[in-house]
Amino acid sequence: MPLNIRPARPEDAAQILAFITELADYERARHEVVATVEHIQRSLFAADSSARALICERDGQAIGFAVYFFSYSTWLGQNGLYLEDLYVTPEARGTGAGKLLLRYLARLACDNDCGRFEWSVLDWNQPAIDFYKSIGAEPQDEWVRYRMDGETLRAFARG
Repeated sequence: MPLNIRPARPEDAAQILAFITELADYERARHEVVATVEHIQRSLFAADSSARALICERDGQAIGFAVYFFSYSTWLGQNGLYLEDLYVTPEARGTGAGKLLLRYLARLACDNDCGRFEWSVLDWNQPAIDFYKSIGAEPQDEWVRYRMDGETLRAFARG
């Protein structure tokens, strides 16, 4: 059955949120999802949105998604593409959907003169790590990701 990748549309917001929730369940972080359909519609589909989404379909049925944005590398002096989320439903895994989404994004990065295509993966997610290595991606073990969010972020911003 042929797969199709297309840009997400505002009417996909509920499906995107459902995929986000399924991904969060898999990543043992369901309790961290606070987004609503309205958040997705407002943040992904606003005219000035920095993030974009793709939908992967098989026979018109959504089976996966990706959310990405363009970043910037000072060292390269050019944009990069950062993949925030990639998800394919369990029943559609192994059909090439994930690889097709990644290839679509790689082409988008090349078409936009990006010097990098990057993403993060949980260190315990061995199936994803193995998949990413199989397509030639390399881990960046020397970098440690830091985060501030919620009240910590607000408190720090207040000084």
